[in-house]
Amino acid sequence: MAVLFKKMPDSSARLRITEIFHSLQGEARAVGWPTVFVRLTGCPLRCVWCDTEYSFHGGEWRDIGDIIAEVKKYKTRHVCVTGGEPLAQKRCLDLLRRLCDEGFEVSLETSGALDVSEVDARVSRVVDVKAPGSGESARNLWSNLDVLGAHDQIKFVLADRADYDWALDVLDRRDLTARCEVLFSPVAGKLAPRDLADWIIADGRSVRMQVQLHKLLWGDVPGH
Repeated sequence: MAVLFKKMPDSSARLRITEIFHSLQGEARAVGWPTVFVRLTGCPLRCVWCDTEYSFHGGEWRDIGDIIAEVKKYKTRHVCVTGGEPLAQKRCLDLLRRLCDEGFEVSLETSGALDVSEVDARVSRVVDVKAPGSGESARNLWSNLDVLGAHDQIKFVLADRADYDWALDVLDRRDLTARCEVLFSPVAGKLAPRDLADWIIADGRSVRMQVQLHKLLWGDVPGH
């Protein structure tokens, strides 16, 4: 008598997902563009100002094909893979590649603590450099900066003047503005945006200041 076995899903093609949602990009080069966000679950860092702690745990296992099918429903060109720390899941690289193959304009938001060298070259890598005020500056993987190019972005999230001065020192020592676009952002509720703007203007620095558009529009509501 023939025995029928139910085919089990291929666990190698799955990722743990906190949420998939459609909103406006609130940061970086694509700010303002309608974007589908794919937020992966988990992060090995614990920045003191983190605003996505809900993504550290839980989530739902999703097949990469199902993730892409949901992304397509929104008929939006821009896709941002974020977290948590998306690269903490090794299959993130497969998701990024497949999104690019589907013709999406793909960005990756990463903490800068994990290797970005294997990320598909078509992806715009938005790499944090953790300032001392984050509590995680020791986790910076400095070799990441050596592989970035004009298609990528470097982001400093700054909590105070000490963070700002530290960031300027990093810029000078590593000549980052010659490598790719550099973004300076104030920690919400810690550093007044106007103060950061005044410092940048006074110092004549070739960096792009940004504030979080989504927080201006929707506050700290998850899924925006």
